[in-house]
Amino acid sequence: MKKVIFVLSLSALVFSCKDDDISPCSSSVSADKIAAVDQTQLQKDITAIDAYLASKSIVAIKDASGVRYVVSTAGDDSKPCLESQVKVNYTGKLLTTGVVFDSSKGTPVTFPLSNLILGWQIGFPNFGKGTKATLYIPSVFAYGKNAAGSIPANSNLIFDIELISF
Repeated sequence: MKKVIFVLSLSALVFSCKDDDISPCSSSVSADKIAAVDQTQLQKDITAIDAYLASKSIVAIKDASGVRYVVSTAGDDSKPCLESQVKVNYTGKLLTTGVVFDSSKGTPVTFPLSNLILGWQIGFPNFGKGTKATLYIPSVFAYGKNAAGSIPANSNLIFDIELISF
């Protein structure tokens, strides 16, 4: 009798869970994390990024958070989420000077998206596999008031990225 109940329970579980019922992304950057940043600095960052974009005649998509991005090559319809391991090629530059502070140098690297700066966590769920894009990240979603290596405090960042897989 116990075996019959086990088999029936297992069958009910298998047939009640369809692939289309399971969301591939169960989390995204919370509104609380975005709201927790220094709002005064965020407004300064957005103003500086928007002025930079206007001066270069760049039309960017404006995320409500303040992150801006331009997609040069659209990827597929699949999108990463915070739990994803993202495999990317990237180059990071300072908005004010264009100086490169980091790069994968054409060799793809893999990171857990949840371990990366908030700007990547906000931006990457907008990109499908194969996307090439440029992210314009306010300092508050990068390293904020803290300097990091060759990145001065309150630096807005530009990342040229290629999302290879996740």
